[in-house]
Amino acid sequence: MKLIVQIPRLNEEQTLPATVADIPRQIAGVDEVELLIIDDGSTDRTVEIARALGVEHVVRFSRNRGLAAAFAAGLDACLRRGADIIVNTDGDNQYAGSDIPTLIAPILAGSADIVIGDRQTDTIEHFSPLKKRLQKLGSWVVRRASNTAIPDATSGFRAYSREAALRVNVISDFSYTLETIIQAGKQRLAITHVPIHTNAKLRESRLISRLSRYLFNSGATILRVYAMYQPLRIFLTAGALLFLAGLFLALRYLYFMFQGTGQAFGHIQSVILSGVLLTAGTQIILIGILADLIATNRRLSENILLRMKRLEMRDDAAGTPAGDAHDQE
Repeated sequence: MKLIVQIPRLNEEQTLPATVADIPRQIAGVDEVELLIIDDGSTDRTVEIARALGVEHVVRFSRNRGLAAAFAAGLDACLRRGADIIVNTDGDNQYAGSDIPTLIAPILAGSADIVIGDRQTDTIEHFSPLKKRLQKLGSWVVRRASNTAIPDATSGFRAYSREAALRVNVISDFSYTLETIIQAGKQRLAITHVPIHTNAKLRESRLISRLSRYLFNSGATILRVYAMYQPLRIFLTAGALLFLAGLFLALRYLYFMFQGTGQAFGHIQSVILSGVLLTAGTQIILIGILADLIATNRRLSENILLRMKRLEMRDDAAGTPAGDAHDQE
């Protein structure tokens, strides 16, 4: 049983030694524990320090691509290096490495494919009251969208079985945390959570540097991923609302017309608006049916991609991949 801990990093030469030192190298039920750094275009000595600290694998981007791309590249690299379990932790040493055995326990027991670390945000002192409320609201929305019970959807401390990692397809350019939970829920993967501890804050979050932008990107990510898997529900709801509004205006006009009081002639605008709403509602419903067919094709494409990944990993298993990987643009 091989565990690889992947750490996406950008200019983390100050926090990297503490993060690496905090990760246990011997875990019950695991034969090998290795580390993999995804260098997201760092301009400092992150890579040199990682090698000096004994990190086994380094994936390098020639320029910054963002957290989502780094996470996806890390999963792929871990799979190619024969990982049976992959743990993702952040580069700011937020999460306690000593909780890794707790995090992977449900996977070792065969009861889960994905495990999310629950930071119990109410207990984190440096989280402001506003941030705590937003974390709760965002996690509630993700639970509703994914049909899961994850209390801390934005936690980056998570573990994946090999099968779950093979099924992950990151589309977002912003963050992987929300998207992958919704995706796991829609793919019927066994996903659970365990309580974890956090370390003292070493720096401010780079992902939430601007709250308004973070909220917009998070909302857009949730809507986009949900629409990819449940397009008919979204379009049918929107189309039905418009169609019913148009139908109400049309019936209202007919009511006045059959009353014979002459009031109907004063509601010609309602007839025009009714026609627009009925037409728009019908078109949106038809778009929803088309989007549902595309979603079905997407599921077939994901199955094909999964088979291709398995074949690639089987080929990689025949040889030994290099310790370092360089992704140049």
